[in-house]
Amino acid sequence: MGGSAILSDDCWEFGNNEARTVVLIGRTGDGKSSTGNSILGEKVFRSMPQSAGVTATCEVQRTQLPNGQILDVIDTPGLFDFSDDTKIIGNEIVKCISMARDGIHAVLLVLSVRTRFSREHQAAIESFQHIFGNKISDYMVVVFTGGDDLEDHNVTLDAYLGADCPEPLQELVAMCQNRVLLFDNRTKDPFKKAHQLKELLEQVNLVVEKNDGKPYTNDLFKELKEGAINFHYQKEMVDSSTAHSEEGINELKDLMQKSHEEQISRITEMVESKLKVNIQRLEKQLEKEHAARLVAEQKAEKAQKASKDEHRKLKDQLHSSRREIQKLRGRPVCNIM
Repeated sequence: MGGSAILSDDCWEFGNNEARTVVLIGRTGDGKSSTGNSILGEKVFRSMPQSAGVTATCEVQRTQLPNGQILDVIDTPGLFDFSDDTKIIGNEIVKCISMARDGIHAVLLVLSVRTRFSREHQAAIESFQHIFGNKISDYMVVVFTGGDDLEDHNVTLDAYLGADCPEPLQELVAMCQNRVLLFDNRTKDPFKKAHQLKELLEQVNLVVEKNDGKPYTNDLFKELKEGAINFHYQKEMVDSSTAHSEEGINELKDLMQKSHEEQISRITEMVESKLKVNIQRLEKQLEKEHAARLVAEQKAEKAQKASKDEHRKLKDQLHSSRREIQKLRGRPVCNIM
């Protein structure tokens, strides 16, 4: 299991030793898997410095903190990458919910200070909220990776989120009630690793306290959990049954498995349909914004051209006036450059 031996047992008090579940979300290349590895204290999730995503499917890893607290960390593929097939994304969302079927205690939204926060980032977060519900923002903590870059330029996270910060990012930070922190996943300093992990888990603890210790769930969680419980209960009943032959038991198991798979497929299709509708809405919105930006740029270009034409006209008039004055005075004409 992961975890840092440097951390003292009283660093965080979660109130009990029930497992907490945190989910890492974000766009490909922003450092989700590296952050997961930093939390676990070992390289478990695959992570490479490249633009293409390494995480192909949802993975869950468990670690135990020095105080005995158990933490389940779920790494996700690029659920924010709209270029991917919606069916694949839908499957992964359902898989993520299945892994956290008792609920999510905190969502770690991973952004990189090396990548400017774009309208696409904003649209992806809106899509995530559309699938999980607006209340999910009460469980979100924003983790900025690339802390070493800011430190190299003597820039603090507060300064990075200051006056030049894009308004949508400011709104996101406000929505998460300023639950933000900076992570350096490249550091080799054990004390720095311990300190930033302590800060992150303190933020998770704040989220847990804010929500009275109740993990986030919605109808999707409940349906998947109930389906899984029923499936395992029925399986146990069939396994212990003596009223059927071995062939009959195998047929019952096949029917139960088929029924369970059909339920998962139905839920996945529902998520996929919801995702498609929202992506189409966001794409139309982005198209409108792009069209409006083009119109604004064309207007600015026309205004600039009109200004240049007016300047040239005034210059010609001045040149003409000086020629007339010089003619009246009988002096040689000096052209204006």
